[in-house]
Parts: sequence; C-alpha cells; structure tokens
Amino acid sequence: ITAGVGDYISSCQTYEGGLSCIPFGEAHGGYTYCGLATLILLGETDKVDLDRMTEWWVNRQLIKEGGFNGRINKLVDSCYNFWQGSIGELLDIAQKGKANYKGEWLCNQKAVQGYTLFCCQNRHGGMVDKPEKAPDFYHTCYSLSGF
Repeated sequence: ITAGVGDYISSCQTYEGGLSCIPFGEAHGGYTYCGLATLILLGETDKVDLDRMTEWWVNRQLIKEGGFNGRINKLVDSCYNFWQGSIGELLDIAQKGKANYKGEWLCNQKAVQGYTLFCCQNRHGGMVDKPEKAPDFYHTCYSLSGF
C-alpha cells in the first residue's frame, strides 16, 4: 500500500520548496506538513530537498504580523500556528536535529504567540483566523494546537 507514495510526494515538491497536493501545483503549509510527516513515517525524507523546504518554511512567518501564512503572498492565518509551526519539528526530525540554530527554532515563537494572543482572540470566546473575522471551531483548534 505504500509503494510509490514517497515518489508521488516528492513529485509534488514545488520550485518554492514546499509541497503541493499535485505535481506542479502551489506549495501550501497543510500539504507540506502532511507530506513531510508521511515521508518521515516511510523513512523516505531523502526524496525531497529538505534545505529548499526549510527555506520555504522560514519565509512563511511574516515579520510585521508575527504569524504564519500558508502560501507565498497570502495573509497570516492563525490555523497555520499548527500547520506551519509543526513543520519546524518535522524538519528537525527529518534532518536529525539539524533544523535549528544552536537548539533554537528557526521561527520566532514569541511573535507567533503575540499574533495569536493580541490579534486572534475573540472577546466572546474562540479564536479567529485574522482580526475582524468571526471565531470558529477550526481556527480555535489549530491556532491553539500550534500555540
């Protein structure tokens, strides 16, 4: 059942470095998380360019807002606290502890927490994907899961 899975996932790595759901598609945080986790479980992380993936990943955190976006040229979204935030740990596993700098993550965790606390909490409860949006279960779950 796993035959060819790693090859298909590697065919979905884009020129940007992340993974798409199809070959020649657009890299996305959710697909990169799922694809990389699958490659780790299969023991086939050598089929993708992890350095290029790391570069794509670190550029998903926007400096001004502090949160992550899921794709190039998109706004931050609190659900990527989980999807993008977890990729850092997966890259560290795949690269056997070398996807950090002197034991520190390559993303600014305090900035992600600040974005979540100051911009995504709804005063009536729940979390929003970005300010001025309504809270929902999806964004509450994933923004807190990555917190």
